[in-house]
Formats: sequence, structure tokens, C-alpha cells
Amino acid sequence: MPSSHDALTARWRPEFPGLARSTYMNTCSLGQLSRRSIEAMNRYMELWMSYGASAWYELWLGEMTDARARFARLINAPPHEVAILPSVGVALSIIGSSLQYGARNEVVITEMDFPTIPYQWMARSEEGAEVRLLSSPDRVQVPLRSFADAINERTALVATTHVFFTSGWIQDIAAISRMAHDAGALSVVDGYQAAGQIPVDVKAAGVDVYLSGGLKWLLGGPGIVFMYVREDLIPALNPTTTGWFAAKDMFKFNPERFIRADDARRFEPGTPAVAAVYTANAGMSIIEEIGVDAIRARTQALNADLIGRLRAAGLEPRIPADLDRHAGIVMLPADDPAGLVQGLKDRHVIIDYRPGAVRLSPYFYNSEEENQILVDAIVDVLRG
Repeated sequence: MPSSHDALTARWRPEFPGLARSTYMNTCSLGQLSRRSIEAMNRYMELWMSYGASAWYELWLGEMTDARARFARLINAPPHEVAILPSVGVALSIIGSSLQYGARNEVVITEMDFPTIPYQWMARSEEGAEVRLLSSPDRVQVPLRSFADAINERTALVATTHVFFTSGWIQDIAAISRMAHDAGALSVVDGYQAAGQIPVDVKAAGVDVYLSGGLKWLLGGPGIVFMYVREDLIPALNPTTTGWFAAKDMFKFNPERFIRADDARRFEPGTPAVAAVYTANAGMSIIEEIGVDAIRARTQALNADLIGRLRAAGLEPRIPADLDRHAGIVMLPADDPAGLVQGLKDRHVIIDYRPGAVRLSPYFYNSEEENQILVDAIVDVLRG
């Protein structure tokens, strides 16, 4: 009799037609396209054709409201604390432009964070910002002690990641946020590799800013990011990177006076990519319907199965020792990661790579059989 895990995969695989075209183990780069998102995109285009510009007032702004609310539910936040943006880079630019870098000018970041994070504040060096880059002892995690040693009275904010993109390590963002707050600093967390595949509770974690988007585990595609900002922090942040969507009364089109919105909409700089809003809403509806706890359990089971099969084949993945702190990214060191990825692609197996390793990322729509196909293909390519 199939387990509940197997049943979950069997129930949802037909929703993703691309799975019939390859063995797809690359959700950490791009989530599979669902039939719901295809239908949502088609609906958006039909509405555009039928309504023209009036779609903004009659439908599209409502779709944005729905998307904010859906993401808010996934992270345990109210919708008015959520903004819609085109990318993490833009979101961080907005936060970065809200701060002054005087007596508190240091930004604590780790070498394991996605480069967009340190680049943001390296680019603000002329404004006085200084990056304190924490190292990893094992290319898997950064000890909490390193954060504790780095955070001090000069720290403006700690900007780091919930799940590291090259190890799958789940950071203790609650502990990091407490350390930041104890020193009078802010905490900014990039949750792009977290939201959707692991439970997220921004209130329990006490983070000030939390970011994620549709590209990966939320199954919504590129072009949309959601940014949570803690309610009592919203009025204290007045970004200079801004636009007309941030205005309190945006449709008055008043060029003489700029009053920012009272809620997180003040962080939305300009006209959004509405097509991405539709596909993101559809993708998140799947996450909601399944439930993040069920997705997490299935992904953990697939990870454990994949790791066991890799080791049985004589391969040694680079993973956290504590698998409860491991999300859905399995790193496999490789001498020629790009060549291995290409060899697998030639065999219709899709993964990706980062310096020195390939990334393998099964999700709830994958199966144990695909894990074995993946491992067999890796061994075949490595043997030449």
C-alpha cells in the first residue's frame, strides 16, 4: 500500500506537465511550471485583451491584493505588512536606501549568502556602509557564535539567509534576530530558498524584514518578490528608492507632494509585472492546498532517500550533519560541475551547479525512482 508521501507525489505530478519531459531535480533554481500557472497566465492575457487599461481598476489591483494576502498567510503575517517587488535586488535597494550609515554603519553578512546581499551594501560604501563578511568553517553553515562575535554597537543590520543556497542549511533566524535586536540593529532575512518548502513564521522568528519570491519553491516563476516588513518598523523606513506605487493616494497623480503609503505598499516602487502576480498566485495556491508541513515531510523523505542512494553509489554529498536543519538542496562536490550538469542534461536529467559542486533538489512532485535515475546518470557521466 503506498505511503502518504507516495500518495502526495502521485496526486500532484500530473499538475506539472514538464515532469514528463525530463527527470527534473532543479527546483532550487526554478520551480516546475504548473497547469494552474499556465491557466492563470492565459487568464491574465485574456483579461488584458478584453478589458484593456480598465483591467487595472477592475481586476489586476485585486489580484495583487490576493497575492499579498496569500503570501502573508504562508509566513504568518497580516497582508498590510507585505509588499510586491520585482526582485530581491530591488527589495534590498529599497531597504538599503531607508537607512543612514553614520555611527551604525556595519552590515553583518556571511560568505554563504547569495551575492546580491553583500553586493547591495558594498555598493553603498560611499554612503559609509561597511560589510562584515562572516566565513563558514565547512561550506555548510555559519556558527551562531560568529554572529554573536560580529554584532556590536556599530551594527546597522544583519542581512542573511534563511536557507543557504549552496548547502541547504536552515539558519536559526530567530536567534540571529534576537542578537541583532539586543544590539539595537535590524534583521533582514532572504527566504528565497525557504518559503514554500519549510515552515516560516516571521512573528515567532521576530525578523524585521523577510523576502521570498515565486521563482523557486513557491512555483510562481520569475519577476515577483514578496517583502514582509514588521508593522511598527514600516513608518520608520522612508526609502529614497521609490516610485508612484508607494504614494498613499497614488491615483491622484500629484507631482507637488509625495506622501508615502501607511502600510508596506510604501516599499513598492512602480508598476508591477502583473503576469507574474497571476502565476505566483496560482503557484502559492498549490502550496497552500498541500500544506507546507506536508511538503516539508515529503522533501525530507526524498532528501534522505537521495543521500542514501548517493552514498551507496560511492558518492559523498556535502550536507549538514543534522538533517533536521537541512532543506531541499543536496550538494555533491565535483571536479567539473559544469561538465557534469551538461552530461546529465544530455541524458534528460536536469540539475545545476555552483562553484565546486552540483546542486540536487528534489521537491514534493519528485519520486524515489527519479532519485535512482539521477544517481545512475551521475555515475554514468563520471565514468565517462
